Amino acid sequence: EILSMAEAATQLASAAADLDLGILRGSPVMVVDNADHLPPSVANLLVSLPLVSVGIAPPGTAPSFDVIVADAEAVTAVVDGVMSNPTAAVTCCQVLRNGPYQATSVGLLLESTAYGTLQSGPEFSRWLSQHEYQVRPSETEPPVLVDAADDTVHLILNRPRVCNAWSAAMRDALVEALRSLSSPGDSRAIHLTGNGSVFCGGGDLTEFGSVEDPVMGHLIRSSANAGPWLDRLSKRLTVTVHGPSVGAGVELAAFAGRIKATGDASFQLPEVSMGLIPGAGGTVSVPRRIGRQQTAWLCLTGTTIDVTTALDWGLIDVVLD
Repeated sequence: EILSMAEAATQLASAAADLDLGILRGSPVMVVDNADHLPPSVANLLVSLPLVSVGIAPPGTAPSFDVIVADAEAVTAVVDGVMSNPTAAVTCCQVLRNGPYQATSVGLLLESTAYGTLQSGPEFSRWLSQHEYQVRPSETEPPVLVDAADDTVHLILNRPRVCNAWSAAMRDALVEALRSLSSPGDSRAIHLTGNGSVFCGGGDLTEFGSVEDPVMGHLIRSSANAGPWLDRLSKRLTVTVHGPSVGAGVELAAFAGRIKATGDASFQLPEVSMGLIPGAGGTVSVPRRIGRQQTAWLCLTGTTIDVTTALDWGLIDVVLD
């Protein structure tokens, strides 16, 4: 149902709005037409409600809404995404309302806590039950290659056989390399790319759900995340993306001060469709580049965007010939 501006204003202005609206009352999403005309005093109430607010309005005109779409036709993809995994969708938007505007450490802590909570929820359990993966054979090659010179250090994600899937071993190796580069007096430029035809195809699915205790998973994520190191070194960091960049691949790259992409690059955040939210820093890094509304749209719809759109939004800085 699409509410008129007047209908939405009446519902939101009610003294019992927090009791009547939201996922706990069976309404995980609210869609409002002419959202840019909703009085700010009423629209501002949306940020405290446990629902996904979708406004039909011109871009940049209704900042209190979680997502802005151009017309009623574009509503369907967002609502379908919300209704497929309402708990993850609402949680994602709640985190996006707060995380990007905090210190990086605080935003990442919020993300990890929410991610860990969703890991113990029914939506992720349902997704996990439908995806059984065999344990990967042990790998002899290092997951990250380091090529250091006097003025530049090249870091190369090195699991090309599995599209550079983001694994615990790759995370630890990248953190180790970044830690050494953050030493006082080291001002070398840092270039990060991927070996093979894909920059990073997202989290290694064979490791999803492998930590039985979500609390332990949170502690590992919040203490071993590469995000803080990428953020700390962002002014020196350039990432070159080629081929598909999925999930963690988008999230980690977005911390960089400069992102280049080849013409065949693409970008997707599919975690909500798995009953989760971005968990490699994306609720902080991506909205800092493209804003929370466009980030929410990517997360809720799972849409893959090309380099032209990514450049237009500011997700990347340069398209390579």
